[in-house]
Amino acid sequence: MPRQIPFIIGNEGCERFSFYGMRNILTVFLAMTFFSYLPVEGDRQAAAKEVFHTFVIGVYFFPLLGGWLSDRFFGKYNTVFWLSLVYCAGHACLAIFESNRSGFYTGLFLIALGSGGIKPLVSAFVGDQFDQSNKHLSKKVYDAFYWIINFGSFFASLIMPTLLKSHGPSVAFGVPGVLMLIATIVFWGGRRRYVVVPPAPPNPDSFTRVARTALLARAPEHGGRLGLALAGLGGVLAIAALVLWPVGVFTFVEAFCLALVLLLAFGGAGTWMQLERARGAHPDEAVEGVRSVLRILVVFALVTPFWSLFDQKASTWVLTAGKMTKPDWFSPAHMQALNPLLVMAIIPFNNLLLYPWLKRRGIELSALRRMTIGLFFAAASWVVIGVIQLAIDGGTAMSITWQILPYALLTFGEVLVSATGLEFAYSQAPPAMKGVIMSFWNLSVTIGNLWVLLANSSLGNQGVTESIAKTGLSKTAFLMFFFAAFAFVAAVAFGLYSRRYKMVDNYRDAGTPPDADGQPSDEKAQELPQASVRRSKDKR
Repeated sequence: MPRQIPFIIGNEGCERFSFYGMRNILTVFLAMTFFSYLPVEGDRQAAAKEVFHTFVIGVYFFPLLGGWLSDRFFGKYNTVFWLSLVYCAGHACLAIFESNRSGFYTGLFLIALGSGGIKPLVSAFVGDQFDQSNKHLSKKVYDAFYWIINFGSFFASLIMPTLLKSHGPSVAFGVPGVLMLIATIVFWGGRRRYVVVPPAPPNPDSFTRVARTALLARAPEHGGRLGLALAGLGGVLAIAALVLWPVGVFTFVEAFCLALVLLLAFGGAGTWMQLERARGAHPDEAVEGVRSVLRILVVFALVTPFWSLFDQKASTWVLTAGKMTKPDWFSPAHMQALNPLLVMAIIPFNNLLLYPWLKRRGIELSALRRMTIGLFFAAASWVVIGVIQLAIDGGTAMSITWQILPYALLTFGEVLVSATGLEFAYSQAPPAMKGVIMSFWNLSVTIGNLWVLLANSSLGNQGVTESIAKTGLSKTAFLMFFFAAFAFVAAVAFGLYSRRYKMVDNYRDAGTPPDADGQPSDEKAQELPQASVRRSKDKR
């Protein structure tokens, strides 16, 4: 293992403790404090879930900003260090303003900015430490990277709910802040050992410039500009989505994210249709790089339903656990400790037993095949939690231990989707476009949480609630089965698409350290933001 890796992994473990420490108690805290004035329990829970998923959306949107700052101005190391200090300030706000909504929300914003801003950098920083000579170690290091994340999350999930219950929110939100400060110091300690890629100069053949050239290029003889028209339609629909915010159809976050999805979907499709027109104006490598990115974006789009399911374990599942029987000392948020505990067991089980056993029988699970199976497991977990909710709605006293099964299914799916996704995203990113690919990987989490906000918002529509009532299901149970079906459909589509996807190997050559573009210095390719994403777990 490269000698600098322990500093990055140590930083990650402490940072993840701080993040999950506050995140795992956030929904419960919001429901019992800032929204305690609402007379109906369902309204308190809905309001808390909206704030929680809005926060998660911010965490996974700000990687775009962090990657841009790193690539264009400060480099990965400096950006991570300074945004980590912003991150620490956010934790301080949570501890100080636990009874002041404006101050508390400011803290959430700073944490989203700091945590999200470093996401495009830390996992890429890990990848930068490898070349062709030691790339065989990268999978083990990424697994260790993912394992330490869950190690920190496990203890945070055990300790923070107890501290919230026994010592109050100031201590419960303050301790994660101390861990984040330690994480920053550990990262700083390895500064002289890292392989550092300096910021890249503006690139005339970046992803956005190639796409713009393709869309605006003159149509060849007898050719149309259908791609440009399609991208323009996406722009019109995006504006329409934004207009629906002032009239109250969507919240600002919902409208903004929906507009972003429309721009990406229609703009990407339009670029694909006219991409060949960029040849000549840009090198073939840049054009093919954009084509690769667009192909990978389909994979990421099909993963968004997984994040819809996964991130609700810290909101919907916690609220469901509150209605189940449990010891007095046990908090509903404690159940989230199951997830990292199972991850720490499943990763070595898969690597040491399951995968070798399958390989001896001639079954090689590619990254995309593992991700397909993971989506099916996630969907199955929501079928189980839906059945549990039906029993609760029927008046049956359900022990909280019944949640172990859906947690096990969801966690197995997570290991196959999220941990594999880290490896897939870095290896498939064209050398000049790793930043774009990895940032879109994080952005898929934002979109997954957007689906949650839109689904929950739909419950305010009288027609929707009347239709749900006709099924005989409660709103909560209906949404659980809806998300299960959503993931099943995505899994089928993912499996079909993965059959056509051709894997590539984009690790740099041994003995050629990366230059400012993140490329081997003797093979200067056309560059795009190279900050990568860390979707570590994130679970989140």
